Amino acid sequence: MEYRQIIYEPGTVARVKLNRPRYRNCLSRVLLEELDDAFRGAVADDSVRVIVLSGEGDNFSSGHDLGTPEEMADRKERGYMADPTDAVARYERMRDLYVEKSLRWRSLPKPMIAMVHGYCIYGACIVAASMDLVFASEDAMFLPTHVQYFSAPWDFGPRKAKELLFEHRFITAREACENHFVSRVYPRDRLEEETLAYAARVAQNDPFRLRMTKFSINHMVDAMGYTTEVEAAYHTYFLRAQKEWVESEYAESLAIASAETAQRNLELSPWRRGK
Repeated sequence: MEYRQIIYEPGTVARVKLNRPRYRNCLSRVLLEELDDAFRGAVADDSVRVIVLSGEGDNFSSGHDLGTPEEMADRKERGYMADPTDAVARYERMRDLYVEKSLRWRSLPKPMIAMVHGYCIYGACIVAASMDLVFASEDAMFLPTHVQYFSAPWDFGPRKAKELLFEHRFITAREACENHFVSRVYPRDRLEEETLAYAARVAQNDPFRLRMTKFSINHMVDAMGYTTEVEAAYHTYFLRAQKEWVESEYAESLAIASAETAQRNLELSPWRRGK
């Protein structure tokens, strides 16, 4: 696959970089599919021991792509949501992009580290949460919410997740570290150096040992219901989101109808007819 929205640099510590700095690395369909392909390639390459994910520019990622020109052109080309009332198409597309891919990345058999600086918002928190570790700069700001891949109760703990999501606020790297979502925090100018140094130390270990360690920890969390609950939470998310979409589309249709009615009334008014 030719990469247009990410950069892939193979090596013992492979680098995968979100490369849409113009749009703060927001997550288009193309970017997520390229990311998936790069991760597959890194896993298939025996010379790769550790994968580090980062973002180009001033931010890790601003989250979901809600309508950049490239994303809208891609949706048109692929015929996505040609029928806005097709809830099944919307359900399947979001499940593929944000749930199935994230669960797959979480289970890849090599250590994966998200290196986060600047903003990490909504969908970007999904991507970070699917990595094994999150290292962050002191200026990193996280905005979690009940998105398609809902791991916040596992990432922060149930009560902290409620506190954060009820208030719906940004959290600093330090607070995220105190609550175990972020593993380590470094000054911005040392983040890359320290992350890569850690990754290099991990890469010196036996890859099968790393694989089995990751499998055992993930399996233990899954035995407590992680994957089952992430799957179930997607349906809760979709039900809520679908309600909001229907209401917004209904409001939009009412506005259009009101405008059309006003225009007809104007055209039929006595002074417009010359009376």
